[in-house]
Amino acid sequence: MFRPKLPDIPTLPTTHVAPQQTQAPVPSAGGSLTPYAGAVAAVVVVGVVLTALLAAVAISAVSVAIAAVVLRSLLNGATRR
Repeated sequence: MFRPKLPDIPTLPTTHVAPQQTQAPVPSAGGSLTPYAGAVAAVVVVGVVLTALLAAVAISAVSVAIAAVVLRSLLNGATRR
């Protein structure tokens, strides 16, 4: 009752392909870098994220330091009057 009714799958005609003459693969002089592509991408992404976090912490620290200097000068100026 609750089962979906799937359409019938048409069968495609099959054709026979004659095997062609194949060439042996030429061995490359150097190793392939393909297996390392994911690792390199991960290292680059982690480096970018950590650099952005370091920059955010540095900007926050500078902002807090400037606010502390301004507040200190305001409080010292009020006590001298």
